Amino acid sequence: MASARAQEVAELLWEMKRANKLGKYTIVARKAGFAPGAGGRTIRSVIVNVRKDFPHLQWWRVIPDDGSMEKDESGEQTKMLEENGFELSTKDKKVVVKDFEEHCMTWPEPEPEADAGPVAPAAFTPPSKRAIK
Repeated sequence: MASARAQEVAELLWEMKRANKLGKYTIVARKAGFAPGAGGRTIRSVIVNVRKDFPHLQWWRVIPDDGSMEKDESGEQTKMLEENGFELSTKDKKVVVKDFEEHCMTWPEPEPEADAGPVAPAAFTPPSKRAIK
């Protein structure tokens, strides 16, 4: 059974696929309702679970926030990115998605809830005016 986090990320992956976009670790994690963890550790763990529970989803669409991946660790992900039309370049020991920001998914901000109007503050009586009992 998939975790709640994996289910939320799975839904976001589906949205990214339909839009042909990528997602940043931090934005995807926060949109799914959790913190990405130090260095993206938590979101990477969730992606591992997504791959197990939802193998048909395009897990490779979730990328570190700066658009770069360690060259030695990114083989399968970079292959999938290239096969799906994303251009990559190599810089030092990193693989970088070209024009990364342009390929990133943006979600609209949630609509503010309807406000019933201002709430009147409770009456305050300064200590000097209070009845002493």
